[in-house]
Amino acid sequence: MYLPPHDPHVDDPMRFKPLFRVHLMERKSATVECMYGHRGPHNGHIQIVKKDEFSTKCNQTDHHRMSGGRQEEFRTWLREEWGRTLEDIFHEHMQELILMKFIYTSQYDNCLTYRRIYLPPSHPDDLIRPGLFKGTYGSHGLEIVMLSFHGKRARGTKITGDPNIPAGQQTVEIDLMHRIQLPDVESLRSFNELSRIVLEVREQVRQEQQQQEDGAEDGDGRAPQSPREPQRGPAQPSVELPAEKGGGPADGEAAAAAAPAPEQPAQSGQGQPFVLPVGVSSRNEDYPRTCRMCFYGTGLIAGHGFTSPERTPGVFILFDEDRFGFIWLELKSFSLYSRVRATFRNAEAPSPQAFEEMLKNIQSLTS
Repeated sequence: MYLPPHDPHVDDPMRFKPLFRVHLMERKSATVECMYGHRGPHNGHIQIVKKDEFSTKCNQTDHHRMSGGRQEEFRTWLREEWGRTLEDIFHEHMQELILMKFIYTSQYDNCLTYRRIYLPPSHPDDLIRPGLFKGTYGSHGLEIVMLSFHGKRARGTKITGDPNIPAGQQTVEIDLMHRIQLPDVESLRSFNELSRIVLEVREQVRQEQQQQEDGAEDGDGRAPQSPREPQRGPAQPSVELPAEKGGGPADGEAAAAAAPAPEQPAQSGQGQPFVLPVGVSSRNEDYPRTCRMCFYGTGLIAGHGFTSPERTPGVFILFDEDRFGFIWLELKSFSLYSRVRATFRNAEAPSPQAFEEMLKNIQSLTS
């Protein structure tokens, strides 16, 4: 199991935790050992369910128990998962969320089903190299998100989830056709000013969508064209990120200034000063103070149990090749994402179609 670093240190490396191991014997036979718990390896079982899917089962779950009971198990899990003790966590809501996660994850006793996921295919026109990123999600801690590009949009799909937004859902979606021009640093400190800019872009996006729908109803047999859509050239990246609701530190669907496709500063490394508006919360104050460019986006938020999900406006901030951020306008919260540098063998999708099908499948598991 690959675990994110302790919250909120997104730039730290992933952590590795063995869950089971297989001993290959003679005549193609094998023995399986469960590695879960703190009492050493013990008897387990692996079953191949179908292509690209298998299940694990522990046959001695008593090895997962600790002499101090559930309280000792919880404190040990908290120290390993979060790098802290319960006394270190003063926020009552955060304590509740952590306890919910412990109860949810510990009930399976390493009896799990695994399905293959592919890393997203890359294209020279992509804004940055797609892949896996560690992101801050408020009281939920760090979660893993897969950034992929889909024409004029970029998507961030949750690989790990939380009680609000489960794994498989699109936490953020970025509209690469609507760039946001941030004001100067002093003006950016005003949340109202940023909100005004984003909501103006959202209204522009709404009007363009309405024009396209009206054009489609004209019945002239021609596909409607966006009045602002530039010709796609070799320097124009495409990205799409899904949104998130009450499961992240901030959800938002931020509008971006109607600017043409990404320009040279993204490749040249030039940046502009950046600071979070006053009142926007962040788990990590050590965020970059310069950014390359910003886009309008939406974030997915929901209540516990993925109830009443909705996409809300936000701002996607590209810091560099390995880090980006998202300001959830409605939540007045900021998520910082840093690239996962671990390498995974045999993880490339055999085709773009196979990757798209995988995204649909993992989303359908929790929809």
